[in-house]
Amino acid sequence: MRFVCKKSTLTGSVEVPASKSHTIRAVALASLAEGESRIEQPLESADARAVVRTYRALGAEIEQSPGVWHVRGTGGRLVAPDAVIDVGNSGTTLRVALGSAALLAEGEATFTGDEQIQRRPIGPLLQSLNDLGAQAKSVRGNGSAPVVVRGRLVGGRTSIEAVTSQYLSSLLMAAPLADGDSVIDVPVLNEQPYVHMTLLWLDRLGVRYERDALRQFRVPGRQRYQAGSVRVPADFSSATFFLGAGVLGDNDILLRGLDLSDAQGDKAVIDYLRQMGARIDIDDEGIRVRPGTLTGCEIDLNATPDALPMMAVVGCFAQGRTALVNVPQARLKETDRIAVMAAELSRLGAKVTELPDGLIVEQSVLRGTEVDGHHDHRVVMALAVAGCTLDGETRISTAEAADVTFPTFADCMTKLGANIQTVSETP
Repeated sequence: MRFVCKKSTLTGSVEVPASKSHTIRAVALASLAEGESRIEQPLESADARAVVRTYRALGAEIEQSPGVWHVRGTGGRLVAPDAVIDVGNSGTTLRVALGSAALLAEGEATFTGDEQIQRRPIGPLLQSLNDLGAQAKSVRGNGSAPVVVRGRLVGGRTSIEAVTSQYLSSLLMAAPLADGDSVIDVPVLNEQPYVHMTLLWLDRLGVRYERDALRQFRVPGRQRYQAGSVRVPADFSSATFFLGAGVLGDNDILLRGLDLSDAQGDKAVIDYLRQMGARIDIDDEGIRVRPGTLTGCEIDLNATPDALPMMAVVGCFAQGRTALVNVPQARLKETDRIAVMAAELSRLGAKVTELPDGLIVEQSVLRGTEVDGHHDHRVVMALAVAGCTLDGETRISTAEAADVTFPTFADCMTKLGANIQTVSETP
């Protein structure tokens, strides 16, 4: 499938969909809890379907109706699945579920995913699960899926270099249900806001732990998760595309439904864009974003790697030079987003320099052409926003990838006035 985009002016309001990260945590923790939990306004997307499919296979009972999911948890007594669990494209689901599967009392769980998942590293997480008493191994011995996990976590001590925060979140969510106490040392941690998000979930569910900043965690075992009711907040990562779109051309966009008190790190995109000169007003209606005189600057994206594709697009329209730095983990996402964005923006005419840990983007005159979305939802959506700003026609392959986190992206863009069409890949 392709998005075909032409120059447009975007005006009006958009309701931001629910958070992928919160939805996955809500389903996983409700599945580990005792009793029935209610999840309101969860994300409906491919990643969300993956986490539901995964935890059903591990023994949770999940009933889905529009806007509300009911989860009858396992009380930490997970069951070995009857078949291989396929997480599709959901890296978060895979990493979180590996920790959960290490709680199996008997049997084993095998996980796989699509081609991208089978390239993404999980070796450090497997090692830490082994340190804490489970048996976890990469089937092909390459530190990636397919993976086989047997329980049971007994506790102990491990050290993990969390080049992705998902490694640490997986351990923190599983360790309270281990047979003994765990100590987790964290010499390296990227994407810190996502760990704060996980800790807020543990606090909400009554889990005890001690920590030394984010460098060490001491988690007592033999705890229980409490069932409850939660409403999933809107997703700042998905909002990033509309925040970015609002500062381009003659656009004027109001984003509704976002909670600035939430722990999501990508709310920092508001500050990034203000730093570049965008006009952003926040009131009871929502967040209104309009263009200003954009000026390039240096932005540290370590806490917000998902923002790199859209911020790279914005950098093309800012005076001078924009440096997106300290985000080496962007190379470990669905694609190597640093290399991919450098290549695809260059096709559009951008002046882009690839760094080991980021990008330098210079103000450029872009024109629509054929670009490759690389089956990466955030790359596809960032290029679509760019295409709606450019002269000529921009055709973006693998547009179906948007379904991973934002199935209604094209519809939302169209309602704002975007000239964006969805067409078959083949004529």
